[in-house]
Amino acid sequence: MIRITILDYIRSNNNSPKKNILGLFFVFFVLLSNGQTSKKNKILLTDVIADLENRFQYTFTFADDTVKDIFVPSFKKKSSFDKTLEFLKQETELTYTKLANNFISINKKDISYIICGKLKDKETGLALADATIQGKKSSGISKRNGDFEITAYSKGETIIIGHLGYKTVYRLSSSFKSDKCAEILLEPKTEELTEVVLSNYITKGIKKTTDGSFQIDFNDFGTLPGLIESDVLQTVQALPGIQSTDETVSNINIRGGTHDQNLILWDGIKMYQSGHFFGLISAFNPTLTRKATLYKNGTSAEYTDGVSGTIIMNTDKEINDKFEVSAGINMINADAFTDIPLGKKSSVQLAGRKSISDVAETPTYREYFKRISQDNELSAQEDIVFDFYDIGMRWNYNITDKDDLRVNFLVINNELVFTENIDATTAQESRQSSLMQNSYAGGIWYKRQWSDVFESVLQIYETDYELKAINANFGDGQRFVQENKVSETGAKLSTFYDLNKGMKWLNGYQFIETGVATSNDIGDPTFNRKENRVIRTHGLFSQLYYRPQTIAKTTKINLGIRYSFNEKFNSHIIEPRLNFNQQFLKYFNLEILGEFKHQNISQLIDEQNDFLGIEKRRWILSEENKEIPIIKSKQASLGLHYNRKGFLISIEGYYKTVDGITAKGQRFRNDFEFEDAVGEYTVNGVDVLVNKRFRKINTWASYSYAKNDYIFKDFQEDAFPNNLDARHSLSFGTSYILKDLKLSSGLNWSSGLPTTRPVQGNERFGNRINFEDVNSSRLDDYFRLDISATYDFRFGKKVFAHAGVSVWNITNNQNVINNYYRISENSLEEIQEESLGLTPNATFRVSF
Repeated sequence: MIRITILDYIRSNNNSPKKNILGLFFVFFVLLSNGQTSKKNKILLTDVIADLENRFQYTFTFADDTVKDIFVPSFKKKSSFDKTLEFLKQETELTYTKLANNFISINKKDISYIICGKLKDKETGLALADATIQGKKSSGISKRNGDFEITAYSKGETIIIGHLGYKTVYRLSSSFKSDKCAEILLEPKTEELTEVVLSNYITKGIKKTTDGSFQIDFNDFGTLPGLIESDVLQTVQALPGIQSTDETVSNINIRGGTHDQNLILWDGIKMYQSGHFFGLISAFNPTLTRKATLYKNGTSAEYTDGVSGTIIMNTDKEINDKFEVSAGINMINADAFTDIPLGKKSSVQLAGRKSISDVAETPTYREYFKRISQDNELSAQEDIVFDFYDIGMRWNYNITDKDDLRVNFLVINNELVFTENIDATTAQESRQSSLMQNSYAGGIWYKRQWSDVFESVLQIYETDYELKAINANFGDGQRFVQENKVSETGAKLSTFYDLNKGMKWLNGYQFIETGVATSNDIGDPTFNRKENRVIRTHGLFSQLYYRPQTIAKTTKINLGIRYSFNEKFNSHIIEPRLNFNQQFLKYFNLEILGEFKHQNISQLIDEQNDFLGIEKRRWILSEENKEIPIIKSKQASLGLHYNRKGFLISIEGYYKTVDGITAKGQRFRNDFEFEDAVGEYTVNGVDVLVNKRFRKINTWASYSYAKNDYIFKDFQEDAFPNNLDARHSLSFGTSYILKDLKLSSGLNWSSGLPTTRPVQGNERFGNRINFEDVNSSRLDDYFRLDISATYDFRFGKKVFAHAGVSVWNITNNQNVINNYYRISENSLEEIQEESLGLTPNATFRVSF
């Protein structure tokens, strides 16, 4: 990680660039050799800083050339933080400035002048300590009596004064008098901050909070095995209880649920498409998506849908005052990003990505294409063109101190075209088939601070998804067109009222109109079927956040309820939500979570060869006749967490039941493949994590047990294991950080998924397969070993670079993730779908 001033430190992580693998390992060995040739009885300042960060809860920010090759005399490493800092001040020609949130800024001494002031609360007149005062090159914090002073380098320099819970103040350095410290009044600002229970959960940047969620901050992120970019949908799969049984981001299974049971929000906009390359790559550009929140249970009452889980992605909320641009490339796509300030109160971010397969077919691309082309229309084709791209925009505007506006826009596109050629009697004939998948989304978000204790947030969005396939078949001379469209408009008004210092009250209203259209059009013989459905829902929600204002403040309670009215069904649904967190014995936290949820839309499979057999699932709305009912879930969990001196143990048991699922949404490939039935599934499970952090090494091991069973009362076998019942899952990982070099490796193991095999010795009844009991057998266990390495460096003072390499499934283990049987040419044939083989990737990025 490149160390610079705190503002640049945050931005550098937003837009890191990249280098080749030879340079990465060359720098690694150079750094090691330099460490071994240090002067006798001297210690590198960077090593002292690393030791202080490891032993104390402080983070140092500095430019590399500020501390480069600086040595200090040996000293007692067990000294207190303040004594060590004072020692460094005496031994180096540097300034050490304490900032907010335990940051220490290191800067070179310079010729300048001092400005000072005294900070007070505008309402009470009391002095304000620990406020952050940020200049162009220097910064500081206010003392207990509110006094502060920092160095200014020009008369026109902007001084930014910020304090948690107060509105930010901007003043020119010329407004400060040289003979008198100015009195500055800060106006209180109401803002709810989620408290952290466990920090650095698995890796740096992942936190477990008191509301039961996991928060991921990619501005300050570590490294995970097999990943070289900040992909949200890949990152969440590292958490216990979450996996993808087919290694895609379009099939994330949260505690045994299907992907369509996840609510995915991008800056508050619901997304119905989550992947490029038909699920192998996240559709959300990492350069735009900077923070994410994951709920497995205990979701806030303001959110609806997502009976299995909720994934909330957010762009950067800060308004940038400097022009930034970056560009990067990996073995799948190239991208560019820019952050453009529009005055002091507004900035716009633009980002775009595009596949590079039309320029070069890399080993990564070939492995990905091999993965998606198993047992479908692509498997026998040669003339294939594939492309994907996404374009994203975010505009932030601080209208006034009380009004904030954000506008978002996102385009996602996947397109696959292949041509079949055949030699006819007179000339060669060709027919073109294609598959297109895209999304368009836009939203407006507006926040108003009406008073010190009351604020409102209004959001309006539109999201549209389309999946279209054209199948030109030589064999029967048909042209088959399939379409699936989702169009949704949503509006939500939320209000936040501070009843007192320990209690906040959330209330709101939400309207959602969702329309789904499906069509099947066959050319010869002519057949056309179209279905259009619309559902409108109204929701009222209320939630109370309670934080007792005792000295310890060890109890946190969120209690909420949501009411939904469905116009089409004339139905009324009431859903309670509970979140309770209690700290005890200093290092322990007890957590109780519970929720009722529902959703009106899901995915199903009509035929296994739908949409050329590549993207079989299509969205469908619930129906009044109960053939596709509203899906409802209930979940409760109990967790215990222990965290002390870099050692973390987390254990969480849960019970979950989801009712209203359809058989066609479960991907059966046995006697139930063509059955129309409604059922439920129940999961009993436990998630365990053990994490130990050393000075430069972080290790973790997670284990999940989940007993996941179907109940379909209309089936002859009414209870049997779920298709996603990976009963046991185990992962182990380790990461090593040496300055700006990050290395990571990890393994993933899980028990094989359930499958239904033919009865041995009696496999057929004529032209039918004689199956054994449903899901009574299992595939072989799944095993994968991944490694990754990233390195941050820079060219000159203003050009930053980021390089990375990774290998997915380095042992090239042939994992079977799905299988089924069919009768072909009067013989029984088993079809197996395999996971990705050994898949390398490399990335390089530069930022200005």
